Amino acid sequence: MKKSLIITLSILLALMMYAIVDYAWLSNGKDYFKYNTDHESVIDETIHGSNSAYYVYKSNYTENYPLMSDIVINGSDYKSISGNQEILNEYESLPDVLLTEETGSVTYEFVVSESGFYHVGLTYYPYEGRSSNIERTLLINGEVPFSSVDNVVFHRFWGSTGEVIKDIFGNEIRPSQVEVPRWQETKIKDSVGYITEPFAFYFEAGTNEITFESVREPMVIGRIKITSVETLESYESVAATYETNGYQVVDEPIKLVEAEDPDYTTSPTLYPLNDRTSVKTSPSHASLIRLNTIGGNNWRVANDAITWSFEVETAGLYAMSLRLKQKLATGMNVGRNIYIDGEIPFEELRNYEFVQSNDWRMQTLGTKDDAYLFYLEAGTHTMTMEVSLAQYGILIDEIQQSISNLNKLYREILVYTGPEPDQFRDYQLVDRIPNLVGRLQAEHDMLKNVRKALIQISGSKSEKTGILDTMLLQLADFVKKPSEIHKKLTAYNSNISSLGTLITLLDAQPLEIDYFILHQPDASLPRAKASIAESFVYSVKSFISSFTTNYASVGKTTTESTETIEVWLSIGKDQANILRKLIDESFTPETGVQVDLKLVSSAVLLPATLSGQGPDVAMGVDHSVPVNYAMRNAAYDLSSFPDFNEVSQNFMASGFTPFEYNGGTFALPEQQIFLMMFYRTDIFEEYGYDVPETWDDVIRLVPDLQKHNLEF
Repeated sequence: MKKSLIITLSILLALMMYAIVDYAWLSNGKDYFKYNTDHESVIDETIHGSNSAYYVYKSNYTENYPLMSDIVINGSDYKSISGNQEILNEYESLPDVLLTEETGSVTYEFVVSESGFYHVGLTYYPYEGRSSNIERTLLINGEVPFSSVDNVVFHRFWGSTGEVIKDIFGNEIRPSQVEVPRWQETKIKDSVGYITEPFAFYFEAGTNEITFESVREPMVIGRIKITSVETLESYESVAATYETNGYQVVDEPIKLVEAEDPDYTTSPTLYPLNDRTSVKTSPSHASLIRLNTIGGNNWRVANDAITWSFEVETAGLYAMSLRLKQKLATGMNVGRNIYIDGEIPFEELRNYEFVQSNDWRMQTLGTKDDAYLFYLEAGTHTMTMEVSLAQYGILIDEIQQSISNLNKLYREILVYTGPEPDQFRDYQLVDRIPNLVGRLQAEHDMLKNVRKALIQISGSKSEKTGILDTMLLQLADFVKKPSEIHKKLTAYNSNISSLGTLITLLDAQPLEIDYFILHQPDASLPRAKASIAESFVYSVKSFISSFTTNYASVGKTTTESTETIEVWLSIGKDQANILRKLIDESFTPETGVQVDLKLVSSAVLLPATLSGQGPDVAMGVDHSVPVNYAMRNAAYDLSSFPDFNEVSQNFMASGFTPFEYNGGTFALPEQQIFLMMFYRTDIFEEYGYDVPETWDDVIRLVPDLQKHNLEF
């Protein structure tokens, strides 16, 4: 008995000591700079982006960046116009602007005194449309200078409808995201993010023209601005200016700004999230939903941005720290452009990188040794964080070009071997295909350099470099044994597809933020991680609450006798979660009807209906179910509702065909499948084919495709 007691007490004492040491270690672990990078590019001269259309365009001109005063043109002061554009004397407090519709174009004329490269900026207002991003084609002196400006994207802006509301249990319900349009000034840049700096356009000395041709969505053009291309100052230079001006570090308590409450974002998917992985997430609750972070996997697309506003009471120098998590982009650093009051303060905040770690952390913006200081006047300021591909942009561009080259080689090989080559035949590919080995070696060398750069950026190998390793091994084998290329064509084609997957992985730049803090450089900041004891208590509370929470009633906002309907779903949990959010955000607030949403097996629908225990609405059922039930008087005729004709206008008429029986309609379509044609633009461009518009065109095209062992 004594032995058991001693063992038990020893274990408890050991656990207690471990918890104390853990808490002390977390309390003293204040290295807020350990996750900062050196902010230096690892891209060397072997990866120069010369294949990019933009860099090819720049190489055609003498590199000259003249300094001049900004040229500002009113939106209404155009040279020529086409389509239904409209001059507005004033719009949202800005005079002399132009409303451009979805079709047509507008051309502006201006004069530069010296030939060289210049930035083109635009002040625009996202006019009401179909809520998609705005797209325009940019022409310089009547021509599209390079392919990247075929589709220049201008973002719309989104924000929450109002204050976060709670259901009857105290769970926070995510507010709907609505457009919050505003005037925005931006420089023309790469919409896909491969080129991370704004585009520089070459203008000859004298008169030049710039044209915006509508592709999608209307917008109001306020001002066009032609500016000199100037590099950002380094932080060292900015810090010297602080000292010259006599700016002092502000002696104020830390100021915490919750990230889940932004001013606006550039995407409706950038909404507040619920994080329950840590008790230190602010705010947090063991059993109730708290919208306490923002970003995550939703915040991964190049150029997507979130803007926050905050107040400063005393002018002076502040450091800035963020509680954040970057665990989704494994083996990668993710990039952000950081703006203060609409401008990147210094070069180090362009393409600022956040390394991967699997837990929440507190990170102070700065170097590995010191915090960056920001001079802020008293009053309201904004901070914007914009997704940047950083050093990955040029690597993605190189991989994209390599995929194109490798695919071209594959098609050339297919001409002689066909899709199923004879394994015992020598196709003499080296003699038939020009410079086959040299081209394979060139792609091998380029992808090898890309792999090296990926490892240098992140500091380790990952599944990304693994994809490259597989391709490199095969290319090296092809170079060594070109006579056996035809034996491994299937694997070769599969590896090219894997390179496409690699681009998708590198494109994604997710980052989740809890809050950011303005503080003195040596201030004591809140702990980002919970101690073992805190985490244990939090987990126990969460576990116990899982037995008492009525998940079917989550989202109810009132206990009054409003109507409640029961909906059964036979689809996946992810879809059920999305539908739950849509109900909480829009359906229940707009109609007052509560919804009990239940995820069930489709097999229980028939027995439940026969026993009178079935739901009011069933979703995710097979197309044959509604009519089968209707034949047995087990389904309601929706066409008997007075507003059926109005609701049915939201669907194609053919979508109702499977659900019609005996003059009635017994379901609404959840999806409608139709056929589309996809074609390879690279193949059509290479062989000069026209895109078929009719089946006769297809019939005429097929023999030409077969000549090259291709098929429709």
